[in-house]
Amino acid sequence: MIGGGARGGKRRVTQVDGRRDVHGARAPVAEGVDLDNACLRLPVSKTGQKSIYLNAPALAVLNSLRRLEDNPFVIPGERVGAHLVNLQKPWRRIRRVADLEDVRIHDLRHSFASVAAASGQSLYVIGSLLGHSQPQTTSRYAHLSADPLRAANDAVGDRIDNAMRSPAIVTNLGR
Repeated sequence: MIGGGARGGKRRVTQVDGRRDVHGARAPVAEGVDLDNACLRLPVSKTGQKSIYLNAPALAVLNSLRRLEDNPFVIPGERVGAHLVNLQKPWRRIRRVADLEDVRIHDLRHSFASVAAASGQSLYVIGSLLGHSQPQTTSRYAHLSADPLRAANDAVGDRIDNAMRSPAIVTNLGR
């Protein structure tokens, strides 16, 4: 999951218009895909209308997808003019190639949140990226490994240690 932690399967982006892609070339883009502002605009979602921000790798994936002239969908289905309905077959192929047999599509949201948390993003920002309305939900997604916790603990300890060693504190402690 490289772009915004959006859920798969529950939403679809539809209808082609003629917006320009990120390189300025005219390309069919599905309604709701806003390449100029690097986001997906979802009129309906579990938590209401929202925008999902797309990072550079996500935009690269979108721009690399083959477009079918007779199909208005970002990811075309097997039937003419239809969108992909079931991600399970392609997901099984992806997992097999990546040697990740036990990873669910939803696990990617948790990984996205964990990487964001390890990068120092706040739970509020992570929750906003994932479309969560409740901070408790985000806290379940953003699993922290011991490394960022250790680093934060060390940084706090170093600041306290440096403050305790400052001449003003040492002088006051000596009294």
